[in-house]
Amino acid sequence: MAGSARKTDTRTQQAYQTLKGLIMDNALKPSASYLETELAEMLGMSRTPVREATLQLESEGFLSIRPRHGITILPISIEDMQDIYDLLTELEPYAAEKVARDGLSEHGHTLLMSHVSAMDAALQANDLIAWAYADEAFHMDLVRLAGNARLSKIVSTFWGQVHRARMATLTLRPKPVRSNEDHRRLVSFVQSGDWQAARNLHREHRKNAKTMLVDLITHHNLNHL
Repeated sequence: MAGSARKTDTRTQQAYQTLKGLIMDNALKPSASYLETELAEMLGMSRTPVREATLQLESEGFLSIRPRHGITILPISIEDMQDIYDLLTELEPYAAEKVARDGLSEHGHTLLMSHVSAMDAALQANDLIAWAYADEAFHMDLVRLAGNARLSKIVSTFWGQVHRARMATLTLRPKPVRSNEDHRRLVSFVQSGDWQAARNLHREHRKNAKTMLVDLITHHNLNHL
């Protein structure tokens, strides 16, 4: 029985990760509806792990489940993005401050700068998707370096929501050269232990990101997606 339960848990996690990835990359279209059997067939799974996965994704705000009516992928919401960025503007600068106060290890410095280098290379290649993934990795690893597992889990959930909106607006925004410069300066402040400068820079970075994303969603009428 225990082995069977573990297999079910594994299949549920596989279904969850696959469906979440499809939603985040807009492969499952926002506002579109799907039957549970459709999704199960798409994933090559039985309905049980798909059902469990969709319940988890519903709790995270990615979709809604209506009995006998199927599963609807929720559209991008300006209100959600504003709320999420308001929280990220508090949580991520706190993480930067904590890492600066505690001291950035050599491994941590190498890790963060590897993401900055990846972002630089992506911009040189005009590969905005690669840039976005490197940018997300930078932000998530900075939070992890703060050493607070609960904080990492909360921020990770928010980033899942943000990713979809960012993918939809990548080609609409100016080339993110300034963003790369902000990341490089942030690593320098954290490494030197200047926690106030690190916190202030990251807070301003997050506020600017919120303004740009919300403006793009509004101007291009993407909130119906």
